[in-house]
Amino acid sequence: MKLCYALRRGVFYPNARDAFGEMPPREHRPKYLALVRSFGFEGVEIPVVSGEAAADAAAEDLGAVLRDAGVPAVCVRGGGAIAHPTAGLAARDRLEAAIRLAARIGAGVVNATCVTPSTHPGGPGHDRRGEPVSQGGSRTASVGDFERTAEQFRRFGALAGDLGVEISIEVHQGSIADNSAAALALIDLIGLDNVGVNPDLGNIYWHYEHPEETAEAAIVALAPRANYWHCKNLRRIHIPELERALYQRVPLPDGDIDYRFAIAAMVDAGYEGFLAVEGAREGDQLTADARAAAYVRELLADLDR
Repeated sequence: MKLCYALRRGVFYPNARDAFGEMPPREHRPKYLALVRSFGFEGVEIPVVSGEAAADAAAEDLGAVLRDAGVPAVCVRGGGAIAHPTAGLAARDRLEAAIRLAARIGAGVVNATCVTPSTHPGGPGHDRRGEPVSQGGSRTASVGDFERTAEQFRRFGALAGDLGVEISIEVHQGSIADNSAAALALIDLIGLDNVGVNPDLGNIYWHYEHPEETAEAAIVALAPRANYWHCKNLRRIHIPELERALYQRVPLPDGDIDYRFAIAAMVDAGYEGFLAVEGAREGDQLTADARAAAYVRELLADLDR
């Protein structure tokens, strides 16, 4: 199993710009990428929305910069509600762009979600975290929702296969693939070897007031179908009087999800892909994410003993 840095905060002195999932500007990257590599990360995840992905030459230059720093782009993040009647067109464009970008720069996988727009913005469940209900989740999805989404992923999976790229559907709150049963049902409907699942346990944990399943049950079910893996950890604060749970992001060793169990389950299932540390969003993210990387390496070493 290899370590990928799924960075989420790109602030790095003197650059104070905080664009979700984007690295500091080019002039600050040598020092930044050297630090990332020193923590033991062997690749990075990049978003397709980056301005640098707009042109072939710029994309190839970005790929070369990352490879030269020892942390090549191993995953491109893109997609969205690809079967939605209004948001679908833009989401399909993003997914195709992500697949083509991944092929150009040698990234082996595209991470995609199928999160839908809120049906009632500002209403119950619009935040899709910690409430008794969630807009866009599998609980309220129809058979047709699954079939239309599978049809689109089947089409893009074929394109990705032709270009030597895999698609990993992220288990994500606010989507029809929001727990292990729903994600596996969608993967089975798609029926392509190069379309697998990203078993993001944090997204299952913080989706509802009470998690739909344990992290242990979810990872055992999903590990055999995984082809990419986002890892983050959380602490749950339950407020029963409000029927609400709040979740605080913390480094991997410090949260409620047992990653010693989860990593052992993935190794036992034969997973040899990337474990992507989904980075911190506040404070000194590099120190927090370095702790996460060290923790993962320690757990992997324990499994070899």
